[in-house]
Amino acid sequence: MQIDVRLLDHTTDPVRSLYIAYRTAYSALRPQTIYDRIDAEKITRAQMLDFVEKRLETGHASPLEQVWFEFAIAGVSRAFSHQFVRHHIGISFEQQSQRYVAFKKGEFPYTVPETVRRLGFAPKMEVAFDRLGDLYQEMIDAGVPAEDARFLIPNAANTNFKVVVNFLELLHICDLRLCTRAQWEFRQVASQMRAEIHKRFPELAKYIQPKCGDKRWGYCDESIDDWQACPIGKKRPHKKLLFELFDAHRRGELAPLAEGDFEVIEQVGSSVATARSAKDGVGAPPVIAPNGDHPAEGTPPSVRDEG
Repeated sequence: MQIDVRLLDHTTDPVRSLYIAYRTAYSALRPQTIYDRIDAEKITRAQMLDFVEKRLETGHASPLEQVWFEFAIAGVSRAFSHQFVRHHIGISFEQQSQRYVAFKKGEFPYTVPETVRRLGFAPKMEVAFDRLGDLYQEMIDAGVPAEDARFLIPNAANTNFKVVVNFLELLHICDLRLCTRAQWEFRQVASQMRAEIHKRFPELAKYIQPKCGDKRWGYCDESIDDWQACPIGKKRPHKKLLFELFDAHRRGELAPLAEGDFEVIEQVGSSVATARSAKDGVGAPPVIAPNGDHPAEGTPPSVRDEG
């Protein structure tokens, strides 16, 4: 069964909600007044987005808890669900029960990983699951409760979710589960959640990235070997390299600036600025003498030959 993720509902206007939350924290205005100004179009969408983005740059994240998204997730395995429910702050789950829902005729949908198919084990896996299904149905027919017969059901069996998650927790989930080291099924679910939000709110979806993304941490904190093996590893530095640079700076091991470096600093762009000043004859910047003095009043500025 194919993984299917659909955004069912969400905070009416996430951008407006975030703006009101941030403005409440950073102004003397009542939230009612802020809302009314938005409603009267005294505050534009562009202004709201700009303000929200600037606040996000500071790391002020608590308002993100006030924006929520409601998803339907189907066709995922129990192997996935065991990982999914480990995220328990800022997210609420309802999952298809194997206690109250008995599989008819012992037939249960399941997921076969691509590696299993590629290496030729899919037929054997399917035969094993058919036998489990037959035994499951035999036990149900004999009066074994579904809550006990389910002990036969493998991790590959599919399950369904209806979840509500706030934006802060969704970012955290995707920090971890969009990483190329995350389990493939979870990466697909996280990618589909991101895609669903992008359809409605691309201005928010751009923040949904793996933790190494430019809108998140901006560096990789996995092992150096995993970073080197990552197909997108070269796009982001590894934290080890950043700390080595910091330590070198702290120990004074970075190459000091030489006198020649200051000559380069002084001369960068000077040809352009001086030539333009001479050509225009107006608006020329004052010439500074080598000793730092300005030329005497009424003395025409000289033009140095940069040759």
